[in-house]
Amino acid sequence: MGRAFAVAFRVDASTLIGSGHVMRCLTLADALAEAGTRCYFVMRQEPGNLEDAVRRRGHHVLMLSSAESGESASSSESVPPHAAWLGVSWEADASDTLQALEGIELDWLVVDHYALDHRWETQVRACCKRLMAIDDLADRKHQCDLLLDQNLGREPHDYDGLVPGDTKKLISADYALLRPEFRRVRAMSLEARQTREPGNILVSMGGVDAANVTGNVLRVLDTIEVVSAYRVTVVLGAACPHIDEVIEQAESMRLATRVVVNANNMAELMSQADLAIGAAGGSAWERCCLGLASLLVVMADNQRPGAEALKRAGASLSLGWPDAIGETLPRAMRKVLAAGRLLEMSQNAAAICDGLGVQRVADALQEGSDE
Repeated sequence: MGRAFAVAFRVDASTLIGSGHVMRCLTLADALAEAGTRCYFVMRQEPGNLEDAVRRRGHHVLMLSSAESGESASSSESVPPHAAWLGVSWEADASDTLQALEGIELDWLVVDHYALDHRWETQVRACCKRLMAIDDLADRKHQCDLLLDQNLGREPHDYDGLVPGDTKKLISADYALLRPEFRRVRAMSLEARQTREPGNILVSMGGVDAANVTGNVLRVLDTIEVVSAYRVTVVLGAACPHIDEVIEQAESMRLATRVVVNANNMAELMSQADLAIGAAGGSAWERCCLGLASLLVVMADNQRPGAEALKRAGASLSLGWPDAIGETLPRAMRKVLAAGRLLEMSQNAAAICDGLGVQRVADALQEGSDE
C-alpha cells in the first residue's frame, strides 16, 4: 500500500448501540494494519465499549470520558434521529475528539456513528487530511471525501443532496467489511451445501442482545416439529447480560442445543450451519458470503430496509420484530425446510457478497491518500 500512513476511527460500542459498528471498523483497521498503517480508535467510555477487544488486536485506543448524566444533543439545530446514542452534544464530542487526536498526523479520519453528521465532520476536519463516513441510513448530511454504505438495495442517488458532489461513494454489499476468514472458507462452505443433508441451525442475535431475543427464539424453536431432529448452536457475545439464563434454557430444551460465548470461529460455525436465525444487521453479509440462508429478526428500524432487500433477493425470509416470532418463526421454518428451499436461498445469498469488500475499501483509502 505504499508508505505507512495513519487512520483514526471515531466509533462507539455500548449496550445501547451494540457492537457492530466497532467490529466492522476493526475489520478495516486490521486490513490496513497488515500493510503498516497506524490505526487509532476514539471511543467513549460506556458499558460494553469493547476497548479491550480493540487493544487485543494491536490498535491504539483513545478513550473519551463517559457521558455526563443529563447531557444530550445540542438543541440549537435539528439533530440526527439517533443523536441520543452519542450521550453528549455533537459540539462536545467534536471537541473531545480533537483533543484526543491532538499531535497525531492523520491521513484519514473514519467516522461510523449514526449520531454524527456534517456539522461534526466539518468541525473535526482540521485534524485529518481526509474524512470517510460509514453510513447505513442515508438520513442525514455528511461532509466527507469518501462515503461507504454496504447495504444491499442502496443506490448512489440515495445520497444526492446529502454529500458534496465530489464525494466518492462506495455503495453496495461489494464493499461489505468482512473479516478475511469468511473469504477463506467461502468456497468450501458453498461446495458442502450442494450435497450434505441439512441438520444444523445457528442462532445469533448480535453481540449484546439486551432484550434476550435469543431466549424467545429458542422457546419457539423447541416447539416446531419440522426441526425436531436438528441441532442448534447459539452464539452470544460476552457483553450479553443473559448468558447464564440462555445456557440454562438450552440445557432444558428438547432440541440438542449448545451455547458458544464470544466465538472466535464464526466463519466455521456459519459454514457448518444450514440455516441461520439472526439479527438483520452487519452479520447478514457474513452469512451471504458463506451461502447461509437466513431467517432475519428486525431488531431496529434501521435494519428493516436491509431485511427487505435480502428477502427480495431470495436469500432470506424476514421474521419481523421480536414480538412476532411466535407466529412468524414456525411458518418460516415450514416454508423453508418442508418446501426444500434451502439450496436455492443459499445460492441467492452467495451471489450477494464475495467477501472481498474490506480490501476494496482499504484500496480506496490508499488511492485517496495518493491523490
